[in-house]
Amino acid sequence: MPWPLDDNRVMADHPTSTRQKALALNLDRSKYGTIAEIGAGQEVARWFFVVGGAAGTVAKTISAYDMEVSDSIYGRAPRYVSRERLQAMLEYEFSQLLEGLGGTRGEATTFFAFADTVATRSYHKLEDGRGWMGMRFQCQPKETPSEVVLHVNLRDNSAALQQEALGVVGINLIYGAYHHREEPETLIGSLMDGLSRDRVEVDMIKLSGPAFDGVDNRLMSLQLVEQGLTDAAMFTAAGEMVQPSEVLYKKPILVERGSFRPVTKLTLDLLEGAREQFLAEPAVKGQEPVVLMEMTLRNLTEDSRVDHADFIARAEILGALGQDVLISRFAHYHHLADYLSRYTDRLIGIAAGLPSISELADERYYHDLGGGMLESTGRLFKRSVKMYVYPKRDTPAGPVITVETMPIAASWRHLRDFLLESGHLVPIQRYDESLLSIYTKDVLARIQSGDASWETMVPPAVADTIRTKHLFGLKP
Repeated sequence: MPWPLDDNRVMADHPTSTRQKALALNLDRSKYGTIAEIGAGQEVARWFFVVGGAAGTVAKTISAYDMEVSDSIYGRAPRYVSRERLQAMLEYEFSQLLEGLGGTRGEATTFFAFADTVATRSYHKLEDGRGWMGMRFQCQPKETPSEVVLHVNLRDNSAALQQEALGVVGINLIYGAYHHREEPETLIGSLMDGLSRDRVEVDMIKLSGPAFDGVDNRLMSLQLVEQGLTDAAMFTAAGEMVQPSEVLYKKPILVERGSFRPVTKLTLDLLEGAREQFLAEPAVKGQEPVVLMEMTLRNLTEDSRVDHADFIARAEILGALGQDVLISRFAHYHHLADYLSRYTDRLIGIAAGLPSISELADERYYHDLGGGMLESTGRLFKRSVKMYVYPKRDTPAGPVITVETMPIAASWRHLRDFLLESGHLVPIQRYDESLLSIYTKDVLARIQSGDASWETMVPPAVADTIRTKHLFGLKP
């Protein structure tokens, strides 16, 4: 039933309700487009018809639900719920708009094509829904189109509710692309208008085209985590946004957590020593593992805020080293293990220094867990998880301290010994003893004070990147 013509139609400058957004789009005669949906009904299109005035906005709606019909229109795809299928849908539908209507309406109309391909709950699959959603659109008539692509996970416990949530996200995306494109952080936050993380997770987004000129999608991934749309987001060394299952599915995974401010020679020696032993594990042999560098919000936050320029500096360094990046909200290692286990049933390796082991044994970090340190340790190692531990040296002339010889509270000693004997804690055997006196904070201080000795403490590629891009407050 259309929305009645009363004072409720007077909308705020930036409406937040789904109904208001859909109506505002319908009343804007300059925007005209196609809505194509596969797998979860036509919930986005439905909103435009419910509020009334859809003739001003909707050129066509389509639901190519049958796989053969979908293939005949968009071409074959390896999977129907995939980024490849979404891109084919956007490409085809937008080109059809220009071909059919460009000559008659192109001078005054900005065209758009919205598409989604989603699998929701069914009688035979009682699990979270997931899918791809995107929009190709013009900001000005005849302009080269811009694009937003995102991946959603739907958490509701019924197909009907998951479809409903999908419709809300779709309207939020279409409205946000037109009205918040100059403030992409606002666009990202607005995707959750009328929703909550209990219902929807957005774990990947990519913005491209003239509407988003100058936007760094690595920062957009950070925004997903910072604004709480997801617990973790990923991008490759080349800066390409990826959805975790595209990279992690059924793969052995090795991850190193750190501040990477900057990456030092010790950082890479730790990772290489762990990788060497990880590859030798019977459960990994013959497989190429995914290697990730994880930055947590805790490592990125200073004075209660995230310094975005500093984050990009770290991303540039990791990119120069060819390392893929995971940004997360995970306070504890068991949160990280739980997350990675969503995507793989293979061995998960965590490369860590001795300070991380000290944190594992410190009850101060576990006020949120009834079982404290013991519960955290149990949750971390309940799956196929191993932690590869790099030694340290407290002073340049002091002895090398390993996970086996580290001073430890009596209350944790027996548990540490059990984890060593069971193979969950693994001492890194190959390491460069000359690097043990390198500390990241010391290197950063030297960079910022103009002490050129920092260059001997980082890999050459890192030194070159810091110098050429003047990162981390470099003082000549």
